[in-house]
Amino acid sequence: MNRAQKALRIAEQLQALYPQTPVPLDHTDAFTLLCAVMLSAQTTDKKVNEVTPTLFGMAPTSAAMAGCDVADILVAIRVLGLAPTKAKNLRALGQQLVEQHGGEVPQDEESLEALPGVGHKTASVVRAQAFGIPAFPVDTHIHRLAARWGLSSGKNVVQTERDLKALFPEDSWNRLHLQIIFFGREHCPARGHDLAACPICGWAATKKRIREESPRRSA
Repeated sequence: MNRAQKALRIAEQLQALYPQTPVPLDHTDAFTLLCAVMLSAQTTDKKVNEVTPTLFGMAPTSAAMAGCDVADILVAIRVLGLAPTKAKNLRALGQQLVEQHGGEVPQDEESLEALPGVGHKTASVVRAQAFGIPAFPVDTHIHRLAARWGLSSGKNVVQTERDLKALFPEDSWNRLHLQIIFFGREHCPARGHDLAACPICGWAATKKRIREESPRRSA
C-alpha cells in the first residue's frame, strides 16, 4: 500500500468514527476562538473551557480585552500554564486588534501571525474553524500520528503540515485536522500505546515506528 492509498483509507476510517467535528474549545465568535486557542498552549482544552466563561464574561470583545488590566486577566486564567505571559498577550492582542483592525479578527495568515501570542498553528486553527479557510494546523497529536502512520517524515511540524496538505484533498483539511486530534486523544497515547490493538495504528503504523515504540523486553 503506497502513501496515497494509506491516506485514503485513514481518511475513510476517521470519517466513519467522527462524522461530526465540533471545535473542542468553547467560543462564540472569531475573537473568543482566537483567545481560547492562544490559551490552550501547554494546557488542556478542558482547562481552557473552565476559565473562558469568566474571561469572556469580563472581556467578550477585543475592545473590552484592551481595556482590562493585565492583573484582572491573570486572575481569570491563573490556573493555566504560562498564565502571566498569556495575560499580557491577551491585553496586547485586544489593543492591536482595535488599533490596526477595527476591533475585528483578520482572516489573512500574515496579519494573524503578527498578533501578540499568535503563532502559525493558532492562526491556522482560527482561519480553519472561524472562517472556513482550508488549513491543516499541526498539533502534537497530528505530528506524532502522521509520523507513526508513515504519512510524513515527522522531522518537524512544518514538514508534517506540508506532507499532509499534499496527501489529502484541500476540502478535507479542516475536518481531518479535528478528526486526527479526536482519534489521537481517544486511541493513541504518546506512551504505552498498544499499536496492534489500535484501529488505525494496527495496520498503518510503519515498521520503524513499531520497533521504536514496542515495549522493550527485559534481558
